[in-house]
Amino acid sequence: MERRGDASRKRPSTGDEEQIARPSSKRRGGIYVPPYGAIAEDDDAGEFGSAEYQRRSWNALRNSITGLVNKATAANVRHVAPELLAENLVRGRGLLCRALLRSQAACPDFTDVFAALAAVVNARLPFVGRLLLVRLVLRVRRAHASGNRHQLAAAAAFVAHLVNQGVAHDLLALELLALLLDRPTDGTVEVAVGFAREGESCPRGLDAVFDNLRGILHDGDIDKRVQFMIEDLFAIRKARFRGHPPVRAELDLIEADDQVTHQVELSSSLEHGDELDPEVLLDVFEPSPSFAQDEAAYEDLKRTILGSAGDENLDQDQDQDQCSDDDDEASGDESAETELTIRDDTDTDLINLRRTIYLTLMSSVGSEEAGHKLLSVVRPGQELELCTMLVECCKKEKSYTSYYGRLAQRLCAIDRAYQAGFEACFAGQYSAAHRMATDELRALARLYAHLLAADALPWHAILGRVRVTEDDTTSSSRIFIKMLFQDLAEQLGIRALSNKMNGEDTAVRDALFPRDCAKNTRFAINFFTAIGLGGVTEAARKLIV
Repeated sequence: MERRGDASRKRPSTGDEEQIARPSSKRRGGIYVPPYGAIAEDDDAGEFGSAEYQRRSWNALRNSITGLVNKATAANVRHVAPELLAENLVRGRGLLCRALLRSQAACPDFTDVFAALAAVVNARLPFVGRLLLVRLVLRVRRAHASGNRHQLAAAAAFVAHLVNQGVAHDLLALELLALLLDRPTDGTVEVAVGFAREGESCPRGLDAVFDNLRGILHDGDIDKRVQFMIEDLFAIRKARFRGHPPVRAELDLIEADDQVTHQVELSSSLEHGDELDPEVLLDVFEPSPSFAQDEAAYEDLKRTILGSAGDENLDQDQDQDQCSDDDDEASGDESAETELTIRDDTDTDLINLRRTIYLTLMSSVGSEEAGHKLLSVVRPGQELELCTMLVECCKKEKSYTSYYGRLAQRLCAIDRAYQAGFEACFAGQYSAAHRMATDELRALARLYAHLLAADALPWHAILGRVRVTEDDTTSSSRIFIKMLFQDLAEQLGIRALSNKMNGEDTAVRDALFPRDCAKNTRFAINFFTAIGLGGVTEAARKLIV
C-alpha cells in the first residue's frame, strides 16, 4: 500500500476514526483481541462500582461524548443536545470540553454549531460552560504568546460565537480585540478582523476597535491582503452587518433569560492569586469511591433536565401537528392537481459532503485509499466541490506533501470533469493570490507544478491564464509564479521546461513571453532570469535583438 512519507504532516485528532476493536479493561501487552473476545472479557470483569467497571464506564462515556460532538451539525444540533445531556456530564465535563475544543480546532467551519451545543449544556450545567471558557482563554493566551496564527484564529472564532450565544461576557471580546491590536502584525490584525466580522455584540466598544483599525489602515504598515480585509470589514459595518447575523436562526436554541453568562478575564492577575485553572485532571480516569452515589445523583439530575426539555419538545410537536392539520384542511379546499414543490436552501447536503470529504482526506493512509473512498462518495456534478476541498486542505497544511499531488493526478486521470474542476480552482486561486499567505502560495504552486509536470492538466488551460507582465501581475502573484516554475524546473529540467514554454502551443508562449510590445517581453525575460531560470529565455531574447 502506498504510504505518505512526509512526517511533518499531522492529522488532526477529531475522534471520528472508526474503532476496529474495543480495548478491554485488562492489559494485553499489545496483543490484538477481536471485538467478540473483548466483549466476553468485559462481561467477565468486576462488579458494579469496582475499578474495572469504572474504567469501562469511563471509556464508554468518552467515546459517546466524542461521537455526539462530532455528529452535531446545524440541522441536527437540536436533537443531539438532549442525547449529550443524557450522558454523565458531571463526571465527563473535562471530556466534553476537550472534545469541543479539538473538534472546533479541526473543523473551524462548524464553530457556530459547537458554540450552540456548548450554550445548551451551559444553560443546564453552568460549571461545564465555565470550564470550557477557561480552557479556551488559556488556549488563546498560549497561541498569542507562541505566534501560532492558525490556532489563535480558531480559538478567537470560538470565543466570538460563545459571546454571541451569551456564554461569555462582552468584555472578553473587547479584551481579546485589545490584545490583538496592541502590537499589530499581519497575523494579529487578520485574526482581529475575522473576530469583529462575527457580529456587533458591543457597539460602543467596537467603535474604539474600528478607530484603531482605521489608524492601522492609514499607516499602511501591513500587507495589502490584510488591508483589503479591513476595507471589507468597514463595508460590512456600513451595511449594519447585514448578512452576518451573530446567531443563525437554527442555532438559536436558548432564550436569553435562561442563559448563564460567565465573566472570565483574558489576563488574570497573578499577585491576587486568581490564575485560571483548566482542571486537566478531569480528562484522566480516576476511580471514585462514591461512584454508585454519583451515578444515582446524576440520574436524578438528568430526569430534571430532560424532563423540562421533553415537555418543551412535546409542546413543539403538538404545535407542529396542529399546524400540519390546518395545512391539510387548507390544501383540501384547493385543487387536487396542485403539486407542492419543496426546495432546500440551507445547503445541508453540501455541508455534509464537504465534511465527509475533509474527514476522508485527513484519515486516509495514502492517495490510492483516499481516491477509492472519495470516488464512492462523490456523485456526478459534485466534482468541483471535491477539487475545491482538496486544494483548500493542501493550502492549510504546514508544509506541502505529495499526497495531495498524487491524489489530484489520480482524479484527473479518471475523469475529464476533475480536470475542469482543477482548472476552475486555479483560476479562482490565482485571482485571489494577493489574499494568501506565503505558505499557502507555496503549497498551491507545488500542487499545480506536480499536475503540470505529470501532464495531468493541459498547460494551455493553466499557464494560458498567467500573463507575465508588470501590469497583469502583483507581488503575490509573482511569488506564486516564481515558486511554480522553480518547482517545474526541478522536476522536468531546464531543457524540457524551455521546450514546454517555447513550444508550438502559442497560448502558453504568448502568455509567458508576451509579444505585443518589447516592454512586456523584456519584463518577462528579466523576471525569469532573476529567479534563476535564464535558460528558458533564449528563444524570447532573439525577438528583441
